[in-house]
Amino acid sequence: MAAKPSSKAEAWEIFDHIVEAAAPSGEHNNPWVLGTDGQPFIKPDYDTLALLLGVPLHLKAGTQTGVPAIALDVWLSYELRRAGFGTDQVWPRPANPRVLPAPVAAFVKSLPVAVRANAESYLLSRTSIPGVTSSSASILGKNYLKQVDVIITDWVTGPELLISTKRMDSSYGKNAPNRIEESYGDAKNLRLRHPLAALGFLFGLRSDILEKEPKTAEWLFDLLAKLGREDDAYHSTCLVLMEYSSDPVLPAADEEEPTDGILEPGPQPITDPAEAEIAHLAESTVKSIVKALPKVSILEERTPDELSPARFLTSLVTRVLATTPVNMHEEARRRRSSVLAKR
Repeated sequence: MAAKPSSKAEAWEIFDHIVEAAAPSGEHNNPWVLGTDGQPFIKPDYDTLALLLGVPLHLKAGTQTGVPAIALDVWLSYELRRAGFGTDQVWPRPANPRVLPAPVAAFVKSLPVAVRANAESYLLSRTSIPGVTSSSASILGKNYLKQVDVIITDWVTGPELLISTKRMDSSYGKNAPNRIEESYGDAKNLRLRHPLAALGFLFGLRSDILEKEPKTAEWLFDLLAKLGREDDAYHSTCLVLMEYSSDPVLPAADEEEPTDGILEPGPQPITDPAEAEIAHLAESTVKSIVKALPKVSILEERTPDELSPARFLTSLVTRVLATTPVNMHEEARRRRSSVLAKR
């Protein structure tokens, strides 16, 4: 009997199905809309986010599996593709390998048809090719390498957008100070080497903190906002307040997340066997799982305006476009300008 796939392998298949259903054949709707002030902003797809956040609850995947945080990474990369950035520009990609340099993808597409089919099949079947592809990547900061969760980068431009994500579902008073301290250090490390890159930090937080530890929530919201105002920290910070019932609580939510150890540059070698697994779930099975996912709600009205996902995405995408010439990211520029033209 075949061994049951790991929760991470199973999660990736469900994540991919959700994203594909939201944008069939990669056709993403334009997220830009006009605000009441006449200025364009990105309207996030919260329905897709809620489905993605239900996956780790369904799988009962704890913090150490990495699955709860990956749900946020998948959503951010999906939103950046909605904004007009290409499939091969944004990591994690919506298919294996999750990290693939855009020039490598372009080279494969330029191959003769017969050769290209074999190359694409090989790439899609592999989670990692040492030195070329991986499930994660590290970026050199001022003093040390940092694994970054959502990235737009290229060999020509260097990093253009770097987003770190964290998630906390319990033990708020115990874990919040550590998360904030880590974030300050990581922000300064990355900002000092890549001052032009759009640098962001997204924090996923279970909404029961508002009732259980309101003082901790107030303290955390204040520091998250300040993280986005410092000259040498993040350009923008974000809070995703997640509400779900007490039944499908993530197990061992207060355990420490695994550390990255000493990183090597570029795509990271696979050290966890679960990273290399492919679940190969039947499509009918995945559809049934998605229909039965635990319900998650995003509390927009309880989120401070300064930390809203809409403001966060708008700020970072606008910065990427502002720091690159007009003949780059043309689809992203077209999507934004098409809304401006309606004013």
